[in-house]
Amino acid sequence: MSKQAGRKISRRKFVKLTGGAAAAAGFTSAFLFPQRALAQQKTLKIVQWSHFVPGYDKWFDNTFTKEWGAKHNTNVVVDHIAIGEINARAAAEVAAKKGHDLFMFLSPPAAYEKQVIDHKEIYAEVEKKHGKKIGLAEKSTFNPKTKKYFAFSDSYVPDPGNYRQDLWSQVGFPHGPDTYHDLLVGAKRIKDKFGNPCGIGLSQELDTNMATRAMLWSFGGAEQDEAGHVTLNSKNTLEAVKFMRELYRQTETPEVFSWDPSSNNRGILSGKLSFVDNAISVTRSAEKDNPEMSKNIQIVPALKGPVRRIAAEHVMDCYVIWEFGENKEGAKQFLVDLIDNFSTAFNASEFYNFPCFPTTVPDLKKRLASDPKAVPNNKYAVLGNVLDWATNVGYPGYASAAIDEVFNTFVLPTMFAKAARDEMSPEAAVKAADTEVRRIFAKWK
Repeated sequence: MSKQAGRKISRRKFVKLTGGAAAAAGFTSAFLFPQRALAQQKTLKIVQWSHFVPGYDKWFDNTFTKEWGAKHNTNVVVDHIAIGEINARAAAEVAAKKGHDLFMFLSPPAAYEKQVIDHKEIYAEVEKKHGKKIGLAEKSTFNPKTKKYFAFSDSYVPDPGNYRQDLWSQVGFPHGPDTYHDLLVGAKRIKDKFGNPCGIGLSQELDTNMATRAMLWSFGGAEQDEAGHVTLNSKNTLEAVKFMRELYRQTETPEVFSWDPSSNNRGILSGKLSFVDNAISVTRSAEKDNPEMSKNIQIVPALKGPVRRIAAEHVMDCYVIWEFGENKEGAKQFLVDLIDNFSTAFNASEFYNFPCFPTTVPDLKKRLASDPKAVPNNKYAVLGNVLDWATNVGYPGYASAAIDEVFNTFVLPTMFAKAARDEMSPEAAVKAADTEVRRIFAKWK
């Protein structure tokens, strides 16, 4: 052995030599220092609701996020929460300036504009690949005054009518109600003949928020005009409130005043209710758990009122990236990649989540028209023109911070409920609600 060979090599020199050899061989530092590589792995924390279609969460949690995390050397942590917990959790994270990197709301979170990044570059990147977003997404996530995108929307959920065809066929409406007048006439006949009440909620929860807005707009009323001026106290609003009072008196039961977001689902699936405004979570649940009832429950587009046929989207998926998020860049990339995979997401949601970028599901109508689980298999074809009658919270204007507060403090459900219960006259209920809306708008001006 030579003298040179017998010398000890210093640790620094060993690292230098072996590191260079590893690099030359194409190995990464993870090969030499697996613990260091593990420490360098990023984390992306996401919070979103527990989806009504379990298959979507299964795909999102076990397939998409895992594959995405492996590709981007990121540990993706997904926390699911119930609908009723979303607003409280968001407020807590903002107060603490700590929490998740991505936070998903089910309605436009305009009130948090100052606490989130501008999501403009995410939209821009996605639009390069998939074309323009739908107007519904624009009006639900953009502030035209500040020119800031306070959220990013990947999808929305239609809010059609779900009706018991076996009951409606026996009272002269074989294809269900088409107008609010049909709803009142047919639902009364059904309740009088069979005892099954109608199921339009009048409580402080998400489904009631959407159903009362659809009714208000269909009668020509609105909280604001296109420019954002308060317009609630109008003849059209009064007519909508009077109609709801009659619908309650003639077709409903007091249970609607204490409903939670799934009460109408449970009511029609159990065979009790004749009609509900809801997403297709109703029919999808029936297909799995009660196939015979599934055959009886069919869907119709938003009902037509005296002025128009219109409804709010049932859910508007709005992701925000907090300013205090620890992995903002990862969150941005995650949203871009989610849209790249939206065709699969649409299937995983069983047609529940509709695309905000239509080119991601170019054969949407074809898929809707031929569903092997539906009876008949074209049951969902009625949703093919949903953008003709679905609109945003805040219609005909944008979803502003003031609209956000009006929505989340349930001003409209309270207005309709007070008149329906005769706690106030319709005129007084409308005036009180208008006063509250004006107070909120003044606060955010």
